[in-house]
Amino acid sequence: MYDGIVQELIDEFGRLPGIGPKSAQRIAFHILQTPTFDVARLAELLSEIRIRVRFCEICGNVAEQERCAICRDPRRSQTLICVVEDAKDVAAIERTREFRGLYHVLGGAISPIAGIGPDDLRITQLMTRLADGTVQEVILATNPNLEGEATASYLSRLLTTMQITVSRLASGLPVGGDLEYADEVTLGRAFEGRRIL
Repeated sequence: MYDGIVQELIDEFGRLPGIGPKSAQRIAFHILQTPTFDVARLAELLSEIRIRVRFCEICGNVAEQERCAICRDPRRSQTLICVVEDAKDVAAIERTREFRGLYHVLGGAISPIAGIGPDDLRITQLMTRLADGTVQEVILATNPNLEGEATASYLSRLLTTMQITVSRLASGLPVGGDLEYADEVTLGRAFEGRRIL
């Protein structure tokens, strides 16, 4: 649609997840039309992130050192591990300020359609972490979709051989939602996860 480098920039932004053609165009034109936008700083950060950021050797979260800030924090409970699919999930849970244990990032979920099996995830590393007997509970916080449920089910079966409590995050109705718009699965889970007041 546009000539040369402008279209190349739009195309590059369009390759990012969640950015469609219109969003890519808006971002490109924002950069072009905003004189105070620091293009050099953005370019510098994009170059540095590949060099400086790695994955924590213990949990798999993003880190600038060998261990992430959560694994280095002595105030975190060593007896509780929350298993998540991606590092983005760690950030989401941390925003709640409700969880004070450690994490384990699997690096995805079991998905036969996508060719991802248990051996493609960081399950072996999880089992190694659990082997010393320090951890008393594992919270399975995979996404409530087909792949996340398959992963949670697989891990649950695997962990039943150990003397560890295995729990799953509750799921159900969102705050502010209306019952009439809830699907059957969500409504069913809300009934299963109900609690006494």
